[in-house]
Amino acid sequence: MSGSRTQRDPARRDAVITGIGVIAPNGIGADVFWKSTQEGISVLDRITREGCADLPLKVGGEVRDLDPGTMVEDRFLVQTDRFTHFAMAAADLALADARLGRADYEDSPFDVGVVTASGSGGGEFGQRELQELWGKSPRFVGPYQSIAWFYAASTGQISIRGGFKGPCGVVCSDEAGGLDAFAHAAGAIARGTGAVVVGSAEAPLAPYSVVCQLGYEDLSTSDDPTRAYRPFTRDAHGFVPAEGGAMLVVEEAAAARRRGARPRARIAGHAATFTGPSRWEESRQGLARAIQGALAEADCAPEEVDVVFADALGTPAADRAEALALVDALGEHGRRVPVTAPKTGIGRAYCGGPVLDVAAAVLAMEHGLVPPTPNVFDVCHDIDVVTGRARRASLRTALVLSRGLMGSNAALVVRIADPD
Repeated sequence: MSGSRTQRDPARRDAVITGIGVIAPNGIGADVFWKSTQEGISVLDRITREGCADLPLKVGGEVRDLDPGTMVEDRFLVQTDRFTHFAMAAADLALADARLGRADYEDSPFDVGVVTASGSGGGEFGQRELQELWGKSPRFVGPYQSIAWFYAASTGQISIRGGFKGPCGVVCSDEAGGLDAFAHAAGAIARGTGAVVVGSAEAPLAPYSVVCQLGYEDLSTSDDPTRAYRPFTRDAHGFVPAEGGAMLVVEEAAAARRRGARPRARIAGHAATFTGPSRWEESRQGLARAIQGALAEADCAPEEVDVVFADALGTPAADRAEALALVDALGEHGRRVPVTAPKTGIGRAYCGGPVLDVAAAVLAMEHGLVPPTPNVFDVCHDIDVVTGRARRASLRTALVLSRGLMGSNAALVVRIADPD
């Protein structure tokens, strides 16, 4: 994918974002999410989900403002997990934002695909059915247990519910899969697909899911919501998980314009690497290589990057590796470019986290505003982390980063859409 520094190929099929749907701890819908994000509001709090009170994980980002029944039909609710409820609701919001309705594709349903990323699938649904199995008998286990927990459940349900018959898939590549999904969507667009509903939503705060996460050495078990997740500081001692995520509509640019849609941003470049589970020292090289690969695909010089949405894991070794990777990949510009991590106010939603960052990056470019990093003040690394309040800036290119606990690294370059 070439960018601003070379002659554009008029025959190239650009992938542009036309719709954003958000289900996040700090708001339902892109507008509410952005208002909270730009103001640096932290909604981290004690976890209140049933069955979690006595577990070591105390703080997280819960989605409290959504009644799934108001957005998802009963027949889908009973056969899906909470993570799929979030994804379906976010997909509806994204499609509405893009003004992409059934009338636009009813004659060509194979022209619309769905790609989601998933870190753990439907843990809450699976826990409930396994309790029925062991506490009662197999006769009390519903038939939807076979599909509701599955990583691909959100992709399947969104495509069935929307009548989308184009290329569909699910990415299972660690938290970084949230960015890898955009590469799959852009690839589908390049090969001829008209539109892809893409993103991720997670629901990791059921008791079974929480117990599974307790094995992560990078998980913060602090009981203070203001100090539990503080990356890039001397107080960094891990991350806290979050529910929710986002779905976006990505379309072929010319087709989007023909139907009157507004391209908001262009998926310009992506690259991914793998450096192994929790090997944060090695993630420096892996993340730097991913950044360089994404910039090369976007034909973007390092100094053209206007803002970085950091992975911000929240442990000293991981934070140091990320800060050094920025300088390795961007040179001295890596020390000067504004860096932000809005997720410190809502928690890391695993695969949904970097998708929320992509949504925030598009909104930041549209508003000319770098959102702050909540709960972070005393930065101890040689990078320009935006703290306290939002910073005004001319933003045309955003770099979004993600790393997974199992060793995946990804970088995505998003650029403001070219004018008509």
